[in-house]
Amino acid sequence: MPEITFHVITLFPELIDSYCRTSIIGRGAKAGKIACRSYNPREYCQDKYRKVDDTPYGGGAGMVMKPEPIFACLEAIERKPDSPVIITSPQGKPFQQSDAEELAKMTDITIICGHYEGFDERIHSLATHEISLGDFVITGGELAALVIVDAVGRLIPGVLGQSLSLHQESFNEGNDGLLEGPQYTKPPVFRDMEVPEILRNGDHKKINRWRREQALKRTLERRPDLLNKAKLNAQDLNFLKKLQEGLQ
Repeated sequence: MPEITFHVITLFPELIDSYCRTSIIGRGAKAGKIACRSYNPREYCQDKYRKVDDTPYGGGAGMVMKPEPIFACLEAIERKPDSPVIITSPQGKPFQQSDAEELAKMTDITIICGHYEGFDERIHSLATHEISLGDFVITGGELAALVIVDAVGRLIPGVLGQSLSLHQESFNEGNDGLLEGPQYTKPPVFRDMEVPEILRNGDHKKINRWRREQALKRTLERRPDLLNKAKLNAQDLNFLKKLQEGLQ
């Protein structure tokens, strides 16, 4: 039995199915760690045209997704009654790593993908979460749903494979909320770009400190806002102070 099952309500189940058969998420599914199931609300329409959208009351451009197929589809899914139901929407809360970590504790997650000009407002009553990828609009909710599936699925033990690499990634608690620093592999020199000597000298204490300092430096340069809530010790603060003095 999988540790977590994703139920995705979508007009384009092939988009969800094809992604969830590939790469890390696909391997996690084959290993039985996660399951990804898609449901087309057209199959729950009562009219012969399988109509999932209609014109908005009061006029306006575009079409709005009807409530009946979505409600019927959700009610047909076998899931824990109190499990999260997510609507992907540009009006939702911006998705963060902390959200992925909380969702990874669940056994069932249902995601409803929007299309057209959005949902009939009554569909929003089904949601326990409304999630946005950022301040932009895309043509459908499938991409957002797959981002959630990927971000959450890779946190399930045994899916990613290397728990230490997960621990050290950007935004993860194990990296104290910092961005991940640079990484290198062979060859040691490529087009005059050389792997730092410290990574090749075998002194793991110095290597760990170098990696920490590079993470601090990268976070200061690219996402200084993250430093306000990062877990920093006295050595970190002293390093950042010297960096900031050098920038003045």
